[in-house]
Amino acid sequence: MTAGYGSVCGPWPPERLIVTTTATPPGCACSVFQSKLSAFSFFHAVCRSLTHYHIHAFNMPGLLLGDLFPNFEAETTSGRVKLHEFLGDSWGILFSHPRDYTPVCTTELGRVARLSGEFSKRGVKLIALSIDSLEDHWGWSKDILAYNCEKSECCKLPFPIIADSKRELAVALGMLDPDEKDKDGLPLTARCVFVIGPDKRLKLSLLYPATTGRSFDEILRVVDSLQLTAEKRVATPADWKPGECVMVPPNMPEEEAATLFPAGVFSKELPSGKKYLRYTPDPCDQGECVDTERSQTEPNSCTSLL
Repeated sequence: MTAGYGSVCGPWPPERLIVTTTATPPGCACSVFQSKLSAFSFFHAVCRSLTHYHIHAFNMPGLLLGDLFPNFEAETTSGRVKLHEFLGDSWGILFSHPRDYTPVCTTELGRVARLSGEFSKRGVKLIALSIDSLEDHWGWSKDILAYNCEKSECCKLPFPIIADSKRELAVALGMLDPDEKDKDGLPLTARCVFVIGPDKRLKLSLLYPATTGRSFDEILRVVDSLQLTAEKRVATPADWKPGECVMVPPNMPEEEAATLFPAGVFSKELPSGKKYLRYTPDPCDQGECVDTERSQTEPNSCTSLL
């Protein structure tokens, strides 16, 4: 990871701005990434508000699944955090929201606070981000706890919130929404979700507009699927939940599937005659997983799906 000073290249106003960040360590090449923001929005977010905007170059234009997630440092409500050290060997979720003291964001962080115990059971560490100050985060946390009807002497949420008042991380991680602006005309952060594996690589990313609140119950379900499929050679069908039947990968030979899944493999007859819809009970119900108190006691019958 390199850092440098940002400069705008090309004619003004361009259709898209290209920002070149010149690395400070000797011998390092420049890193160029294409901004997805309009020229006007980017100018206000970066050039107008900061005379010398210090950008962390993460070899963008964007993070792809499987990419090593940037090991940034940031000030949070729990002190200064270096992301990889904060995560340790755990799974992690970084989620952003447009602004403190706003209604949809309050309901979202309130829901995450309520679900924090469920994420902890799964070995997932949570960290939020917005473009407000630490003082705003601390004050707003009291409102979130009040929304949840919880009283706490320290008024502290069960996860830290990053203060990105200069929008450095929001720009570098592609979090800004050019259609949602504050009173000064500067773009706000969108509702991003990054799920990071224990190997510090991106496993899933979601991007919601400011007007649509996220379902963190769905994100919890997705984590269950990601963790299961990271350990077992299976896939999860639409709307899958722990304890329900999973799918056998189509490239797995029948003999191998019979060995790996002693509870049986069930195929659905299709007009094509191809046997690619193959189900097996959740591996956690086949004696291969430790009970995590979230799977059903009895495995569902896959025959109901055939």
